[in-house]
Amino acid sequence: MIRKLENLFDEQVRPALAAHGGNVEIVDLDNNVLFLRLQGGCQGCSSSNATLKQGIQTLVKQNFPEITDVVDITDHESGENPYM
Repeated sequence: MIRKLENLFDEQVRPALAAHGGNVEIVDLDNNVLFLRLQGGCQGCSSSNATLKQGIQTLVKQNFPEITDVVDITDHESGENPYM
């Protein structure tokens, strides 16, 4: 399933994030919970929670209904150059 998620992210998620200087890393999938780390302009961005919940999580659940939650494990405090 990780490989399928990576394909979805490569095709639909990462290009959208890259337009704002961001990226996302799939860290783990455990008990149908997907753990992600936002990078680049997404790290520390004030809109990162909206991006995660309204964008990424919605897309993931549409394509993988067995995934019950998407969790951001990013250290947003150390973000250096967020897109505003």
